Amino acid sequence: MRKARLDMKFNNAKLIEFVARVGLVMSSVLFWSVAMATEEPKIQDELVFKDFVIRSYGPLLVAQTEVDESFDEAGSKAFRILADYIFGNNNSRTKIDMTAPVVQQQNNSEKISMTAPVIQEKSRKGYFVQFTMPSKYTRQTVPEPRDERVNLIEVPARKVAVYSYTGSWSQNRFDQKVAEFKQALERERVQPRGEPLFARFNSPWQLWFLRRNEIWLEVSLDGGKVKQ
Repeated sequence: MRKARLDMKFNNAKLIEFVARVGLVMSSVLFWSVAMATEEPKIQDELVFKDFVIRSYGPLLVAQTEVDESFDEAGSKAFRILADYIFGNNNSRTKIDMTAPVVQQQNNSEKISMTAPVIQEKSRKGYFVQFTMPSKYTRQTVPEPRDERVNLIEVPARKVAVYSYTGSWSQNRFDQKVAEFKQALERERVQPRGEPLFARFNSPWQLWFLRRNEIWLEVSLDGGKVKQ
């Protein structure tokens, strides 16, 4: 009888721990649902193909930092720096709304060829990572960062091919999807330029099979049509 009571107490303790863990996860999901706010860059779908679309993105104002990390680690380190800026580490101590997606780009040069709410691009030091500022701000009205690692940059309009998929954020899956994307572009005789960007629209706690991911590649246009 004593053993049965002890077993019941143990099981109850495990149940309480499980419920607490679930509650913590749900609280985190709720926080990120709010923190990763819903504003996204304004877009216009211009051409729709079987496996991808061609979109037009307008000019963007971004906050950028550079980190010396791997593909998988750069986003996390840079996010903390940029989040500190938008959460109030600026000259007016203004909280700036978070936008989506988080975008990561790998390149062998320091030139920024594309932008989005958050962009990560390969540089000689590591990766450039960017948050896009909410559309209500201009270069003249956006709060100035107090952290010298954060820079504000105006990026011109772009036209990109966009390939969507779900699942893991790993570099292996990204590389696999980039290969599939480039095959689709070749089939449609669409000529990309520059390096691919990885756009993530969900929080880290979103179930992997529900994640909205995109790969962007800038395309060359001729008279409003994609060069073939």
